[in-house]
Amino acid sequence: MQAPPSPHVNRPVMYHRWSEMTFMHWRYPPAEIQRLLPDGLTAETFDGTAWVGLTTFLMEDVRPPGLPPLPWLSRFPETNVRTYVRDEQGRDGVWFLSLDAGLLPAVLGARAGYRLPYFWSDMAVRASGARRGYRCRRRWPGPAGARCDAEVEMGEPLEESERDELAHFLTARYRLFTTVGGRPANARIEHADWPLRHARLVRLDQDLIQAGGLTAPDGPPVLHASRGVTVRIGMWGR
Repeated sequence: MQAPPSPHVNRPVMYHRWSEMTFMHWRYPPAEIQRLLPDGLTAETFDGTAWVGLTTFLMEDVRPPGLPPLPWLSRFPETNVRTYVRDEQGRDGVWFLSLDAGLLPAVLGARAGYRLPYFWSDMAVRASGARRGYRCRRRWPGPAGARCDAEVEMGEPLEESERDELAHFLTARYRLFTTVGGRPANARIEHADWPLRHARLVRLDQDLIQAGGLTAPDGPPVLHASRGVTVRIGMWGR
């Protein structure tokens, strides 16, 4: 099954590469998600439930247009807690409950420029063969000490028959939402279809989801992994 087509972002304000990505997803009651959303956004469901994702990865080649990547500013780990929403116009996308990043200037810039709930954290991404290790300890702002320690083993690429509607619902997301001036705003995201792989969760110790205002996830997650995609992010709009 083919993923929905990505939009084309004509005038990107940022370029990224999202590398060594692991998607971990759990089902949640829609009402539990809805109470955390601003007016104008509705929790999007699949098979009757909302979904919360814990995504861990490495940000690379981060830069605005016209500038080259800078080694000390363009590469850092990131871990997001996210869910999926629709706005009053029926457009779907991502709502972030938190974003932890290992680089303070990136956190300050994203909080100021994108109004996203970024946190500065002590983080690392380790790659050894098929194993990927992710570490996150939140520093600022609070709650300090919120954490995510995960170890994942990447498997074989998904066959085309395994790239089902749920896999695309959880990973093929081309719009992010925030609030600006008390009103929902959104930015389009352009990226290629994720080259998804199977993954096996070796270890997970986290409370970032609970720090975002949710109950602890129940049961094993739905897992996907990917080597990564390049990304173009557009300017905020309504």
